[in-house]
Amino acid sequence: MSCMRFFSVRLTNALTWMCLTLGISSSAFAAAPVNLTISTGSVSGVYYPAGGAICRLLNKSQKQHQLRCSVTTSEGSIANIQKLRNNEVPLAIVQSDIEQHAFTGATEFAQSGPMPQLRALFSLYSEAFTLVVREDSHISQLSDLVSKRVDIGNPGSGERATMELLMQQLNWKQTDFSQISGLHADERAQALCDNQIDAFVYVAGHPNGAIREATNSCDAKLLPLPPEQIASILKAHPEYSAATIPGGLYRDNDTDTATIGVTATLLTTDKLDDETAYQVVKAAMENLEQLERSHPALKGLNPENMTHVGLTVPLHPGAARYYREHNIKM
Repeated sequence: MSCMRFFSVRLTNALTWMCLTLGISSSAFAAAPVNLTISTGSVSGVYYPAGGAICRLLNKSQKQHQLRCSVTTSEGSIANIQKLRNNEVPLAIVQSDIEQHAFTGATEFAQSGPMPQLRALFSLYSEAFTLVVREDSHISQLSDLVSKRVDIGNPGSGERATMELLMQQLNWKQTDFSQISGLHADERAQALCDNQIDAFVYVAGHPNGAIREATNSCDAKLLPLPPEQIASILKAHPEYSAATIPGGLYRDNDTDTATIGVTATLLTTDKLDDETAYQVVKAAMENLEQLERSHPALKGLNPENMTHVGLTVPLHPGAARYYREHNIKM
């Protein structure tokens, strides 16, 4: 036996003896779990509970893959894209329209440039552009928003980007409103009920806690988009789709609300290793019923839809491997 091999064996035996003597399992010397963070949104939205549910499912099988998942709040989709760009987080939930703009370097990403490194793991649920107005604000149609106090969403949020796109379509400027604000998602309902604003926008899965707060706490209603405006937006921006918020989800809002929609998607970049991506997808796909129970907006998840609906960037190779192995159409 060589001298180096001899000392290696002696050291191993000594460590084994020490573990047995102190009652320490040899697994204590195993590699520490790798930390994964999913950047979500505000606690009152759906991104936060959805991200938390994905993490809980992943953490259940931590011993097999040595991944420890946690969530963090954020300003919204644009902020999440910036976190991915800056390598601050490996995973983020993002609106599909913001995903497409970031990938191509369009609209709000024209200055920062395209992100060809973006990769998708799966899509989650539909999100609807939602306008909530006070009943006493005398806003009965979209054009009535002019000269009113409107919260267009905080900087970094997807709803602000969508509202700005709608304003461009209508040739509206911020000066056309008597007041423009950019409150966080969990502040808007209170501001509406306190009569600090006449209306606010939200891009969200439904039912939504903030919108339920507004409709339960004060007289508030959902405002539909006119059909011609929906058609105009869809023609110019195919990353959006027609959407309907079902009636009966909120107090005194019994009729369907026509609007435009996007899809919430779980994104990463090409820096994430294939095995980690595979394990994240596996945890979600093999526990869809538990994922659906985490929030009403997640009801009806369909694996074949999750592989392509709303995804305008390439699938991560680790995700694609899981889908191929389980014959899920991509």
